[in-house]
Amino acid sequence: MPDLALDLLATPKSVPEIRHRLRAHDYEVRLCATELMTNVIDHLGEGTPVSVRVYTTDGDRTRVEVTDPDPRALPTLLHATLTDECGRGLTLVGALALRWGVEQGLRGKTVWCEL
Repeated sequence: MPDLALDLLATPKSVPEIRHRLRAHDYEVRLCATELMTNVIDHLGEGTPVSVRVYTTDGDRTRVEVTDPDPRALPTLLHATLTDECGRGLTLVGALALRWGVEQGLRGKTVWCEL
């Protein structure tokens, strides 16, 4: 059973909503969840339908999943410079998470991380 299971539209207002719903979790969990949501907003556009799930795995890790309907737009890890205004989201996720990845399906993809 997930700690959090939300179906919502990816909008700037959804980011603080996710953070609020995850207030019982560590800062790192909240940050990763909101960074993955922000990637959907930035790369697929506002109003994209998403599912956000957060749960504890059998190995006592916290898994964060954000699913969107575009199986083709895959996230890529960028190397932002000091003056770049964007491009750090997955770098943060990669630094905080034990591992992260993407699961592609016919009708979308899930970007996930485990902390």
